Amino acid sequence: MARGKLRLYLGAAPGVGKTFAMLNEGWRRKERGTDVVIGWVQEHGRPQTDAQIRDLVVFPRRSSEYRGQTFEEMDLEGLLERKPELVLVDELAHTNVPGSMHAKRWQDVEELLDAGINIISTVNLQHLESLNDVVERITGVAQQETVPDRVVRAADQLELVDMAPEALQRRLAHGNVYPPERIDAALANYFRTGNLTALRELTLLWVADRVDEELSAYRERHGIAGQWETKERVVVSLTGSSGSAVLIRRAARMAMRTKAELVGVHVRTDDGLSGEGSKGLGRNRALLDDLGGRYVEVVGADVAPALVQVARAENATQLVLGATHRSRLTEFLRGSIINSVIRAAGGALDIHVIATDTDLDGETEQSEEARRQDGSPTAVGNRAKRHRRVLLSPLSVRRRVAALVIGIIGFPLLTLALTASGTHADLATALSCYLVLVVVVAATGGVWPAVLAALAGFLLSNYYFAPPVHTFTIADTRDILALIMFLVTAGVVSVLVDLAARRTATAIQARADARMLARVAGRLVAPEGNPLPALLEELVVAFRLEAVAILRSGSEHSVAPAAPGGDEIASGSWSTVVAAGPRPPLTPKEATVVLPLTDRDLLALRGPGLTAEDRDILAAFAAQLATALESDRLHAEAAEADSLARANQLRSALLAAVSHDLRTPLAGIKAASSSLLSDQLDFGPEETHILLQTIDDESDRLSSLVENLLDMSRLETGSMDVLHESTDVNELIASAIESLGPRGAEVTVEIPSALPRVRTDPVLLERAVANLVDNSLIHARGRGLRIEAGPVAGRVDIRVIDRGPGIRREDRDLVFRPFQRLGDSESRVGVGLGLSVARGFVEAVGGELDIEDTPGGGCTMVIRMPVADPVDEASPAPPDELGPAPTTEAGSRAGSAP
Repeated sequence: MARGKLRLYLGAAPGVGKTFAMLNEGWRRKERGTDVVIGWVQEHGRPQTDAQIRDLVVFPRRSSEYRGQTFEEMDLEGLLERKPELVLVDELAHTNVPGSMHAKRWQDVEELLDAGINIISTVNLQHLESLNDVVERITGVAQQETVPDRVVRAADQLELVDMAPEALQRRLAHGNVYPPERIDAALANYFRTGNLTALRELTLLWVADRVDEELSAYRERHGIAGQWETKERVVVSLTGSSGSAVLIRRAARMAMRTKAELVGVHVRTDDGLSGEGSKGLGRNRALLDDLGGRYVEVVGADVAPALVQVARAENATQLVLGATHRSRLTEFLRGSIINSVIRAAGGALDIHVIATDTDLDGETEQSEEARRQDGSPTAVGNRAKRHRRVLLSPLSVRRRVAALVIGIIGFPLLTLALTASGTHADLATALSCYLVLVVVVAATGGVWPAVLAALAGFLLSNYYFAPPVHTFTIADTRDILALIMFLVTAGVVSVLVDLAARRTATAIQARADARMLARVAGRLVAPEGNPLPALLEELVVAFRLEAVAILRSGSEHSVAPAAPGGDEIASGSWSTVVAAGPRPPLTPKEATVVLPLTDRDLLALRGPGLTAEDRDILAAFAAQLATALESDRLHAEAAEADSLARANQLRSALLAAVSHDLRTPLAGIKAASSSLLSDQLDFGPEETHILLQTIDDESDRLSSLVENLLDMSRLETGSMDVLHESTDVNELIASAIESLGPRGAEVTVEIPSALPRVRTDPVLLERAVANLVDNSLIHARGRGLRIEAGPVAGRVDIRVIDRGPGIRREDRDLVFRPFQRLGDSESRVGVGLGLSVARGFVEAVGGELDIEDTPGGGCTMVIRMPVADPVDEASPAPPDELGPAPTTEAGSRAGSAP
């Protein structure tokens, strides 16, 4: 059975007309003879929506009972049995009432589609799973009902229902979306012009992305390789040289004029070796990011086909290249990348060749150009050194000496073997044997030992095997040609073997450097600990240094680091941030190499001199260290700012408490005492008792508020003294309830007598339980309160259970923050510290405090405490071993709830 077709109407916000469009399409299909029923339509009390139903068949809804209420849902079973051709289903993201066949309406739709029934449905942007959090940040409204993006993307037809923000606001103001009592609130909140504009842009971008996917899939299905100029994209080739910056800016201006997307492409050769222009490439990439472009890096053996392939994959319309500065001879010998790109593009791309001051044609030229752009004298010296070492083997001196030994011993032995045989070897045989020995010498020691070996083989062959023998005279001209060919072949083989050895050594070193930098990056992102000591240890090992240190200048001014050799170093005192190795340098003058890290920090190294290649890796290492230092500084500033913010919050809340919450009981005390002291008033015994009781009650409230403030202050500063001793839970809970006075009579306690003892501070835990019970009594409002306790997996859980309104999951972390009064009335006396102090006490004594839902409604506070050890139960530790006794404030009875 064929799967049904899904058509979706997507809107940026409620009220844009999705349901209208769905009903109109359904009525149009019905007029053409299609069997159409309405599975579900949400009228929202809108007469215009009801009118659009017209003569469409509305399928009866299914009624469900849940928590004493009746809910209506789409009758999925009935629709599957009826099996119409088309079903209209409004609000795809709707959550079904518990007990339904599926939890979500989109799952109902999936089952209808699997049954071969076509569906037309509606959904809003805020219900898409991938954009749910983005919409919440824009509108401030969290959407609980979401649809997976795959469901929407899998729709056979997706149609955008669009409306300008002003038109939607007018529709809302006319009462066509919400009832009159909700219009003002909606216009002032969710339906603000900025919100609607942002949602509209998000919707258009999402639909455009879906259209782009459909276009790419269509081109792939039909084998269309050429570009379709549906959207302008400008691709610019990056090489890492300074001339690339000119190309990037020119391409950015072209993209800006045509409203196109800018893509920068770098082609890295596939020989496994990184080019020398990596620093310049990093600068090019940063410039590309600043100009709003996107960076792409690919690996390819040939630059031109790789560039064209990326341009086609991006569906680009324009490709920007830099003009070549090669000579005609070089172009003839090595070819032109620009010409190769033009031929490979085949007219499908607009190729722009931009004149620059540097050569951008080719990966080899990009490397040389990147080196030429470095204008420092050190770099010039390093470049000269590199050019002088082109033919030098990177192999060790030991291997070169070993190669010379092989030649010195091998050639006489081989000559003796060739001449001592029964039949004297001819010249061809001798040349072949000597060539094998030359290859062995080249593989062992590189090019120069191989050159010496080739000359030795040439002379020995001439003397011993070229007639007339035992002379350097050659009678046959063919022997001269053979000897010359031997010399040329031996030389070429030597160079090739040496080149392979150098490349192998370079690749091994590059792999080692990459692994080292990867380890450095891994240490930087490690979640715990300071990475600097480990990074410096890594630095000492990697570069075989004696010691290394990060030095910080005592001056507030920027330091001026110096390279060894007489440059000036910033004067002043220096302190060591972190060091590694024996005898680390204490000042920059004691270091062999000094690199700047930040404005005040230097990296000082002591050890052997570094090569130019080592300095490049060291610069990357220093950048990682600078990042770590900057991260430490930012973390310290963030911690200080957070501490100041908490202090400001405490200060502001304390001022609010003093100005209102503390003044309220003082006002009651003042009024009652003034009345008693007045000579103009005469009170009887009963009235006098009431006024005195008022003074006593308000004094208790005031004392409670002050105690909570003091407790919160001690918890914030970490100055709370805690005892740890074996404690009986029954006695502790009884004391906590007794501290509440007459209000404690409302509490029901259900605790088994044989309950394990817990290891805690009984005074602090009693205060915590009392605060929780007091808070629950306030919010339970006479519906009953129960305390239970029992052993669970090596701990004792104390549960304070109420039947109040409960606490929403998203507010459960907020209620434990200081000065939070979520849901409290303005007449409630308190500063919102009860739960915060309770959690602080519980965590201080080694326990946990969590919130759970009470079955049937309400909130359950759960205290989890570890069971006391048998040793603690037998003989509690003396107070002087456990710490000082708690302060008087900590030992007083519980304060008020938040």
